[in-house]
Amino acid sequence: MNNSDSFLDRILMTRRHMMGTLAFAAASAIPMVAYAQAASAASSSATAQAIADHFSSVATMQGEFVQFGPRGEQTGGKFYIQRPGKLRFNYDNPSPIRVIADGKNVAIGNMKLKTWDLYPLSKTPLSLLLARRIDLSSGSVRSVKQESDLTTIALGNNTVFGNSTITMMFDPKTYDLRQWTITDNQGKDTSVMVFNVKTGMQFDDKVFRVPYEVIPGTAAYRD
Repeated sequence: MNNSDSFLDRILMTRRHMMGTLAFAAASAIPMVAYAQAASAASSSATAQAIADHFSSVATMQGEFVQFGPRGEQTGGKFYIQRPGKLRFNYDNPSPIRVIADGKNVAIGNMKLKTWDLYPLSKTPLSLLLARRIDLSSGSVRSVKQESDLTTIALGNNTVFGNSTITMMFDPKTYDLRQWTITDNQGKDTSVMVFNVKTGMQFDDKVFRVPYEVIPGTAAYRD
């Protein structure tokens, strides 16, 4: 073996040693990266659950809203929420629409036409917003996104709601609800931004009363 062969062998051995070292280092780093990702996900989930718990603890709230429909239409009005399951939207004129959830059903009424449509609350994503407690370990969580100015929690249940989801957006500092968006089975979004919100008040029962007596075929739902 001449000197050039010996020199070449040393280079090849050094390269193999370096490649082996790099491969070992990369393999060793994988668990560390996975651990860091898992820790970050756990921290994100814990923060999201803390926000959800804060929102769930608010038994009653009222305020004003601006709603953006799937075709870009914009309406506003006043809203009322009483947990669990109760909600009322009074839209500003000239809109004749009222939305009332009484804990069992969601009724959408047109005051001008004097017509009402009725849906089981449990079959709409609103039931997640109005639940007594929003449990993010229940399997209904689609995603959690944390940003400096907003924490976004998307919820859904394919078995119950199909492709419909509700996405709630919270202030990461105060944990206050800022907006929610309902995406229907056709992928169309209806967003509601809330402001001038007050909490802790008491409502008269009639605020969330659905007028079953004027809705055909709903006698079985009457109190």
